[in-house]
Amino acid sequence: MKRKIALFAAAVIAAMSFALGGCGGAKNEKTTVRLCEVTHSIFYAPMYVAINNGYMSDYGIDIELSNGGGADKVMTALTSKSADIGLMGPEATIYCQAQGQKDYPVIFGQLTKRDGSFLVAKAADPDFEWTKLRGKHVLAGRVGGVPAMTMQYVVNKAGLDEKTDLKFNTDVAFNMMAPVFESDDSVDYTTMFEPTASEFAASGKGFIVASVGEAGGEIPYTSFSASKSYLEKNPELVKNFLRAIIKGYGFIKDNTPEKVAESLEPSFSGTSRESLAAAVKSYTKIDAWCSTPLFTEEAYIKLQEVMENAGFLDARVTYTGAVDNSFVNAVLESKK
Repeated sequence: MKRKIALFAAAVIAAMSFALGGCGGAKNEKTTVRLCEVTHSIFYAPMYVAINNGYMSDYGIDIELSNGGGADKVMTALTSKSADIGLMGPEATIYCQAQGQKDYPVIFGQLTKRDGSFLVAKAADPDFEWTKLRGKHVLAGRVGGVPAMTMQYVVNKAGLDEKTDLKFNTDVAFNMMAPVFESDDSVDYTTMFEPTASEFAASGKGFIVASVGEAGGEIPYTSFSASKSYLEKNPELVKNFLRAIIKGYGFIKDNTPEKVAESLEPSFSGTSRESLAAAVKSYTKIDAWCSTPLFTEEAYIKLQEVMENAGFLDARVTYTGAVDNSFVNAVLESKK
């Protein structure tokens, strides 16, 4: 009997040692974050740099990236719990709150501060003006999305009515705009993000004639959202995620476009380093990225003005209900 007790005790001690050893090793384990992006574009360079340069990993995060192909798809991924964090236009989060969902997604950080698309034409036009869209067929983006609403804002700002002065097409899915532009002879213009815009121009399939972001001014264009429950359960993870994003932006700010292109290559294997560097230059020129992920109330008001102008916001949604800056503020405070 004593021998059996001794063997049992030894087995227990061995099991405990194994368990404790496992716990010690767990400190080096990373937490997987399922991140769904609205599209795959160099427009989101700070995020890719944060991933590829190992900043996310340094903060104990392993990113599992997926392409939603539109803000509506990203929002579906968030609400169905098949994604933890969504990168998309903040309008989708506002729509969700307006519908009164219980565990609705909340914006906790901003990545870009103006439209990142470029207007591409079938013919070269070095003297392009927005009034030249009169009578033309333009692919503007998905109805109700920030790209289409910003484009409408720019068109209206130029004195044109999108309903009567041109064919303002919002029927083509976001990820089909480039193929339709190329194949449909009736289409005169479309908006494209980088690197697609530069690749089309380089291949002679189109000509970049204007920056929608330059014409539209600053607007909170792309932001990070997560469900209220996810934010409540993972406050330190969310703050570390933002720290990595800030570090990614810092790298872009402190290095040449060519150096940044090297960091972007793993995320854009089919794109040349020259094209990547050109895209970085384009986005740097229009001041596309936020220096911090802080989503200001002033920016939020501008966004709702653009949504109202497009006819997609019947009643305003409170800033404090849609945006939670507590994580960004904590990160920025800790850097002082």
